[in-house]
Amino acid sequence: MRFKVLLLAGLVLGVAGTATAQTVDEVVEKSLTALGGRATLEKLTSRHTTGTMVVSTPGGDLPGTIEVFNQAPNKLRTLINVDLSSLGAGAVTVDQRFDGTSGYAMDSMRGDGPVTGAQLENMRNSVFPSPLLNYKERGTKIVLGGKEKVGDRDAFALSITPQTGSVSRVFIDAESYLPIKAIINTELPDIGPLEQTTEFSDYREVDGVKVPHRLKGSSAVQNFTVTVTKVEHDTKIDPALFVKPGAK
Repeated sequence: MRFKVLLLAGLVLGVAGTATAQTVDEVVEKSLTALGGRATLEKLTSRHTTGTMVVSTPGGDLPGTIEVFNQAPNKLRTLINVDLSSLGAGAVTVDQRFDGTSGYAMDSMRGDGPVTGAQLENMRNSVFPSPLLNYKERGTKIVLGGKEKVGDRDAFALSITPQTGSVSRVFIDAESYLPIKAIINTELPDIGPLEQTTEFSDYREVDGVKVPHRLKGSSAVQNFTVTVTKVEHDTKIDPALFVKPGAK
């Protein structure tokens, strides 16, 4: 059996919209306000998130842990451990790092190697704390679509197109203005093109910023649920955590 862990492209959750805005600029400002305000978000330099996760497989649910480090503007490290004892195996560890330019992944089951292609471009576009902050300066384009249903909620769809990398769609709750779902296409070396959907809920305020504490991910090959247990802002992060071990 080959077990695959699909990493989150970081916990980049800073997108929101509004039910009444008529332009993208209005949507962006409403978004930032809903999450805590532009001034508050612009002051954030880092985030350290820890949580538990459950990965769904045909053989049953597998428990695990997740730890994510974000450093402005886009440095990212995601560390996942999943217990496979119920399947007669040990544990699998996936450690994915991005230093702002290049990425490297260490996988105890599939081996180690550089992150490339669409997956690397998506990591470069994972701007912390919000992809909406100064998005025009980065050459990103955002189009506001019509209202759609996400479960029983009305939501507006934002189509976000970076200069390079995949187009993503973010669905904005029409009442709270907070993101409730995001869809992005990526490509994994041994899987190929893949559409990844993430749903956000249980928003809680941490240091004046709204952060979702429950995330549900789904794709054609795997489903998982993350429950955030702790969020810390502006903590000092060792730069070595973002680079390949042994690299300068």
